[in-house]
Amino acid sequence: MWRTEPGKFYGLRAEISIWGSPDQQDNQESGASILVTCEQDGRVASVQAGFDVTTYLHDNRDVRFFTYWTRDVKNSPGCYNLKCPGFVPANGAALVPGQAVAPPSVYGEQNHYVTISLNKDPNSGDWVVYRHDLETPSFLGHFPGDICPSTPRTLALTGFVSYPKSAEGPPMGSGHFPDDQDDKKTAYFKHIKLYDAKGNTVDPITTPMVRVVDRPDCYGETQVIVKIKSGYMFYYGGPPGCRRS
Repeated sequence: MWRTEPGKFYGLRAEISIWGSPDQQDNQESGASILVTCEQDGRVASVQAGFDVTTYLHDNRDVRFFTYWTRDVKNSPGCYNLKCPGFVPANGAALVPGQAVAPPSVYGEQNHYVTISLNKDPNSGDWVVYRHDLETPSFLGHFPGDICPSTPRTLALTGFVSYPKSAEGPPMGSGHFPDDQDDKKTAYFKHIKLYDAKGNTVDPITTPMVRVVDRPDCYGETQVIVKIKSGYMFYYGGPPGCRRS
């Protein structure tokens, strides 16, 4: 992931490339998301929205839109999608948690993406989620503001995998290490924007970002760079077969 240091932040928007994982095992998860955490009374809460492949939530390997939240990262398992009260989907939303997203990118041929945002609404105080790659922005729903009410907050754009200690890791992103020369071969976050207190988007030009790669032998990411047609962005990913150290 690339994340901010804890501070007074209000949300993120990014174009997220969509990659499938057809050979993924039943006990594995692979995905990408926008993540917001906040600290309060010694606990760290989080809200999250993105895309993943996981068979322990679904009975196939489709790429699906997901939401997740927890009031205590260390001590609470949290909640995916609509499995408990938390995320409130909008009526007629263009994406509903658990809904499949098609088609995924095709390695070396075509990349597909969805642009989403997760930010604190300046009027309601809720954490609202929008989709932005359609003709007009589509409101997908919200997390109640009291899940993550306080500052300092940390914002993150993250590619992630999970798997048991006894198993090998699944692919992340396209299943290849980052190639910053070819969008058709590498997973990415593009057009990265931050939100200010009034709900306006701003470039992260003056916001220090921290690079986090906990298994550089298995997965990688580039620096945050600026391209004329892609704005602030970075590439990430890695192949399957990673073993826990």
